[in-house]
Amino acid sequence: MTTSGTPRVPGTALVTGASRGLGAAIARRLAAEGHPVAVAYRSGTEAAHRVVTDIRAAGGTAEAFPTDVTDEAAVTTLVGDITDHLGPIGVLVLNATGPQPLTAPETVTWQDHLDQLTFFVKSPTLLMEATLPAMRDLGGGRIIQIGSDVLERVLPDMSPYIAAKAAQHALTEIWARALGPYGVTVNTVAPGWIPVERHADATPESLADYAAGVPLGHLGRPEDVAATVAFLASPAAGFVTGERVKVNGGHTLG
Repeated sequence: MTTSGTPRVPGTALVTGASRGLGAAIARRLAAEGHPVAVAYRSGTEAAHRVVTDIRAAGGTAEAFPTDVTDEAAVTTLVGDITDHLGPIGVLVLNATGPQPLTAPETVTWQDHLDQLTFFVKSPTLLMEATLPAMRDLGGGRIIQIGSDVLERVLPDMSPYIAAKAAQHALTEIWARALGPYGVTVNTVAPGWIPVERHADATPESLADYAAGVPLGHLGRPEDVAATVAFLASPAAGFVTGERVKVNGGHTLG
């Protein structure tokens, strides 16, 4: 924890999909940097409140907010509730995701694409628009999208997911240019395969096979992603915007 309790960048940090996995680690780390943290989640009430309890036990400030970040009215309500309870949002971490089914390209439907675009284009757009006024009033802010290194891995059975992730980073670049005059930086953090709760059925063999292709020789941890997010949310990254930072131990090096 920071001893002063003062965030390095003004404002509350909103982390979506924060009840578990990468989102939970990011929420804990940003709280340790001094931000009040809004733990937004769609399911997993007990897990979300556990994250809040952990943050408070470490001396931080956090509240849990159930929501559907793909619904316009719900996003408006969410941002209003967070502002009322924790203060204006200065850091927005777009981490929420949905199912990622494997589908061969020849059987992909338009609905398959829409399902992914809803999480990685619609939701980020709603949240950016809802939080931008407060960031402008604060004199700046941070928007950090959680992407994926699948863009380099071009896995054939994940085409809707990969296409949506590509579109997500396109938004990052566009917003970086458009929001820069307001002092808002926008970046994408692109993890490799970092096992979390939803990968509980991964076999030891599959984990070992993946790690063998990582130059650093081991799998990453959620804390590795959280540390990168914390950097991008800090004044140290105040001149970094429009970037896509891979956190994968060099797995996609040519």
